[in-house]
Amino acid sequence: MPTQAKAAVIDEITERFQASSAAVLTEYRGLTVAQLTQLRRSLGEGSSYAVVKNTLTKRAAEQVGHADLAPLLNGPTAIAFIEGDPVTAAKAIRDFARTNPLLVVKGGVVEGRTVGPAEVTALADVEPREVLLARLAGAMLGNLSKAAGLFQAPLSQVARLAAALQEKKPAEGDDSAAAAQASDDVAADTTTDTADAADAAASTD
Repeated sequence: MPTQAKAAVIDEITERFQASSAAVLTEYRGLTVAQLTQLRRSLGEGSSYAVVKNTLTKRAAEQVGHADLAPLLNGPTAIAFIEGDPVTAAKAIRDFARTNPLLVVKGGVVEGRTVGPAEVTALADVEPREVLLARLAGAMLGNLSKAAGLFQAPLSQVARLAAALQEKKPAEGDDSAAAAQASDDVAADTTTDTADAADAAASTD
């Protein structure tokens, strides 16, 4: 591919990363064109699913601050660029993979944070944000400072919380304790992110 053409492709992938609320990297080996078209349509309006060249995508990922995606860019790769609701798109990918196991989720980026395949799957299992946060607020027995932090948490942290709840869930009837412990983990992440943002703002003054 001529250098000018490669540069154009890198620019296009870079723009897609920047315009997307999430990007899910997948391996599509063995899937037919018809199946890929079905997946593309299921992602929702504004989203796309494109087969990419790994070397060019690595350069685009570096330009948008996601050089850590490089280990995922091996073998046949296609990326779902999500411009709508990441949860809805994650559900569509999960449902498609259930009936088409040749689709393998490698990981991706959700709201600027690099995530692994488990977090993409967890995102698909997230209930509506209001329902999840209401449950957590109740489990925290009125600890409003933690609840407020969780309401501001990005979707990638909510996905990690869902995964943590699943891992820590004890015997039936002990859900509140598991939810409270998992919420502590995400609340700590949110506090750290807030402190980092404050330090960054102070350094620019």
